[in-house]
Order: sequence, then structure tokens, then C-alpha cells
Amino acid sequence: MSRQRDTGGRTPLSKDRVLRAAVELADAAGAEVLSMRRLAQELGVVPMALYKHVANKDELLDGMVDVVVGQIEPPEAGVHWKSAVRQRILAARRALLRHPWAAGVIESRTGPTPAVLAYLDAMIGTFRDGGLSVDLTHHVMHALGSRLLGFSRELFDGGRAQGGAAASPPPPASAPPPVSAPRPSSGPSSASGPSSASAAAYPRVAEIAAAAAHDVDSVVGGGCDDQFEFEFALDLLLDGFERLHLQGWTSAPAVREARPGLPGG
Repeated sequence: MSRQRDTGGRTPLSKDRVLRAAVELADAAGAEVLSMRRLAQELGVVPMALYKHVANKDELLDGMVDVVVGQIEPPEAGVHWKSAVRQRILAARRALLRHPWAAGVIESRTGPTPAVLAYLDAMIGTFRDGGLSVDLTHHVMHALGSRLLGFSRELFDGGRAQGGAAASPPPPASAPPPVSAPRPSSGPSSASGPSSASAAAYPRVAEIAAAAAHDVDSVVGGGCDDQFEFEFALDLLLDGFERLHLQGWTSAPAVREARPGLPGG
């Protein structure tokens, strides 16, 4: 079946076509180079043609976020809530790994886009359908933070930061050195650890840096395995949420004081 063509021999513009072209451009060159003029050039149209479909660059970025979030696969049906959450978060991470610029753009938005809101609503529904209280679910969402969408921030930002990229999600974003050695003020250093002067000044940091498994492509910092560190933290959080749920945890101080076995009591 042949595509519909306009009188100029081009596929007519639509909002979906504009957004997908913008995603492809950001994938190829990074979100920092994205502009309405550059996108128009990629599509072979004048910039004003784009404004019939997106009002401005902010609306364009919102739509790009929704394209990426729309690629997150749902979890298997009928699985335990903890497995469902884990599956969906790791699916989100895979989606963001395919689009290295997306984490930074998500963080740059002033509020959640429609697709992000739908995603968060589904995640909340998974916790609630699993029996977690509204109170616990509220705090769970805060604790997970950006991990809900497959990326996390490190303690320090720096290194390979791209315009609009988040600090430590999927590989593209910037990559600082949190647990690796502090930067030495003098003396030689190696990629695998601190200088002898730094090791003497910060022995515990040096101990951890020397013990870590190293991944030269890591953005977590210190050459640590990005995926392992992400899943390690995610599993700790999910195990903790399940424990609190089974204990009947509540954030209400009076209830915790009346039940000394609850954490925070």
C-alpha cells in the first residue's frame, strides 16, 4: 500500500511524524543540538510548518518524552507486585538506554507529561493492587524517585555531561566519580584507583575503590557496573517496601509509637 503524498511529493507532516523525527535526531546527535530549525531541515520543510503540530520547543520536548515512555513494556500479567514493579522499571531503563538524551530531558520538564502521568498512575496502581496502603505507596514513590523511570543520580555530577543530560542514568548521561578515588591534588594516578597521596589521605575511599569491579564504560562512577548497581539498589528498595508492607507500616507517629516494632517507632 503506497503512502499518501502531498503535492510536493513528500509524506505529509503530522505530530507523530514530527515527534519521531525529533527523537531520531536526538538519538543521533544529542538533545543539545535539537532546534526547530534543525528539525525542519531534517524533515525537509520550513520551520513554520512545524508550528502547525507543536506550539514551541517545550511542547516538542514533552512529546519526545511521551514517545520514549510509550516504548516501556508492561510487566507480565498476574505476577507478584514486586516482580511487576521490577520488570517495568528495568523496561524503563532499557527504553532510556536506547535514547541516551531522554533522562536529562525528563528532568528538565516542569511537570510530568501525559505519558509519564499514565506511567506513574500504573505504577501506583501496581503497589495499591498489591495491597500496599496509600500512605506507604506515597513514600515508596518518593523513595524510588527517578528510578521509577529507569535512571538514578549519583552524588556528584561532572565529567561527560551533555546538554540536558542527567547525571547517572543509562550510559550517555554524565559520569562522575563518587566512590572512586578523590581527584588528587598532586602525584600520579591511575584509571583504576587513587594516587598514593590520595589513598593515604582518604584510606576508606581508596579501600572501596580498589575493591570494586571495574567497567571502563561505566557512568556510575569509579568504573562500577552500571546495571548491577542499579538493580542492587532497586532490589534493596523493593525488599524494604515489602517488609514495611507486611509489618503494617504507617507514617503516622502516634501509630508507630503505639507499635514499637515498627521502624521509626
